[in-house]
Amino acid sequence: MPEGRAAVEVGTEGPVTGPHRRPTMADVANRAGVSRTLVSLIFSNKPGASDETRERVLQAADEIGYRLDRAARMLARGRSRTLGVLIDVQQPFQADLIGTIYAEAEAAGYEVLLSASAPNRDERKAIEALLSHRCEGLILLGPLAEASFIRTLANRAVVTVVGRALPHSSVDTVRTADAKGIRQSVDHLVELGHQDIAHVDGGADPGSPERRRAYVAAMRKHGLSAHQRVIPGRHTEDAGVTAAKILMSENRLPTAVLAGNDRCAIGLMDAFTRAHVDVPGDISIVGYDDSHLSQLSRIDLTTVRQDSDGLARHAVQFAVGRLEDETIEPQDFVIEPHLVVRGTSGPVRA
Repeated sequence: MPEGRAAVEVGTEGPVTGPHRRPTMADVANRAGVSRTLVSLIFSNKPGASDETRERVLQAADEIGYRLDRAARMLARGRSRTLGVLIDVQQPFQADLIGTIYAEAEAAGYEVLLSASAPNRDERKAIEALLSHRCEGLILLGPLAEASFIRTLANRAVVTVVGRALPHSSVDTVRTADAKGIRQSVDHLVELGHQDIAHVDGGADPGSPERRRAYVAAMRKHGLSAHQRVIPGRHTEDAGVTAAKILMSENRLPTAVLAGNDRCAIGLMDAFTRAHVDVPGDISIVGYDDSHLSQLSRIDLTTVRQDSDGLARHAVQFAVGRLEDETIEPQDFVIEPHLVVRGTSGPVRA
């Protein structure tokens, strides 16, 4: 017998492959004492084999470690049935969507492949990695890339964008009604007696322009335009810390701050707490997202809840829908937000 080859005999124990070869259907057939065609029928769940033979084949497959390569079979049919998901590793809210994305995709018969953007890995590289693995559909969570680049991706895959509006686009978009969420936040603070309400925006991050415009409009609606103030920031803790330091360097603090997202709000809280500024006694803080961190008792952040399950579920449904039916047109789906009042907002101190 040539060196490096293993014998395959019906009924024998032990491995049937060498160190560099995966078990095949032929190995299973040899082990079970049946034809390869019959093994293929069994793994395809087609009729033609008795229950006893089916059980013997499945047991033989387990014994030699054979696993059906579903991806290869799909590719042979011209389909990968794989959805690629772009995620920013620094955004906790995006991570909250992943579990539902997996569940919804698996229920539809699709696999999920994740690719992350990070400080040392840009979005385009992460997206190209997904396409190189033959993902049929792309679900982009809060992408920062230019709209023109995202639109070009529609020529290479079915694309769904989560958390960002892309008017007149050939991609599906699933997002929260940001303007309504911000209005709820401002209304809540005004009801508590606040007038001097500042906003730390998210700069160029997804959703920031809509939230910034909504803040200005809500302050105007309440006759508080003279009190409005937008502090440039980002959707990061560092931006919140920087904004807090700016506010504390001035003669007087606003009575409330509306942060661009929860991470920024947590940065604000940390800086104020370290400086012995009481939250919410001296200043109220409202975030946006309702990520899992915001719900921790030590944070207890008042924030706008985005429906993470709804966003994830519809993103998968739209991607799968257009993959299964090319006649379906892309759409823009907007989900209602909900303000969750916790311990970081309170009445204005007299």
